[in-house]
Amino acid sequence: MEYVPCKHLIIRNRDTSWFGTDHTMNIYRGCPHGCIYCDSRSECYQNEDFDRVRVKENALEILRDDLRRKIRPGVVGTGSMSDPYHPLEERLQLTRNALALLDAYGFGVAIATKSDLIVRDIDVLTLLHAHAPVLCKLTVTTCDDALAARLEPGAPSPTRRLEAVRRLSQAGLPVCVLLMPVLPFLEDTEENVLEVVERAAEAGARYIYPAFGMTQRDRQRAWYYRELEARFPGQGLAEKNRRAFGNRYWCVSPRAKRLWGVFSARCRELGLLYEMKQIVSSYQQGYGDRQLSFF
Repeated sequence: MEYVPCKHLIIRNRDTSWFGTDHTMNIYRGCPHGCIYCDSRSECYQNEDFDRVRVKENALEILRDDLRRKIRPGVVGTGSMSDPYHPLEERLQLTRNALALLDAYGFGVAIATKSDLIVRDIDVLTLLHAHAPVLCKLTVTTCDDALAARLEPGAPSPTRRLEAVRRLSQAGLPVCVLLMPVLPFLEDTEENVLEVVERAAEAGARYIYPAFGMTQRDRQRAWYYRELEARFPGQGLAEKNRRAFGNRYWCVSPRAKRLWGVFSARCRELGLLYEMKQIVSSYQQGYGDRQLSFF
């Protein structure tokens, strides 16, 4: 871990379509979860040695000043460049304190994480949810703990994440399971997808959002292929990806159409919302009216 300088924590989003977030916040850079498919390893992010966590200096003071300058509250997304609940957060508690600041200034939050550490902050999230939108997004791409241990070796198991979904849901917080990325030739089976859907529903998730494929580019692609060969020797997975996708950025599973059909049908049966507009409309319901009350 090391500290790095920072000028701003809150960045205004040009496009708010991704879970309806108006701003992005990343207190950390880099992540020790070690997910072999992580797009944040790509060269365009200029994040050398991605497994090393970099903490932004004076993060809470900078965040407070950024929030003070905002004329109108909005929803802040976090977890795009680094998991906000990686193991160091348990000691540093920067994410927890950032949530308290968002609460104090009337902002909502949409959190993406692979960690059950998020349940530590149920108390703060509940306070925040009393006046602003909250969406807890937990990534689960397989319910197979052994497979996940090869793909995401530093992250809590899917079993632990689904238990976190249960606890957050029981606390009355909106929870979305991120079924993404669904890795071609590894996770893109009907059995895998349907198991995640059904386990998410059992745990109390309201929403589930999928991507039946993955991104691959430059440094991240090379890393992914090396890890496939090391963790799945003799299966030829890297070569399958090369033949199927070449240098494409968005690599859609050859089974995507069939997977979408069974996925969407089962979601409807279980009452899970799975389309972006539906999810945003649901968890932000009434927020526009509440925003007007601030003035």
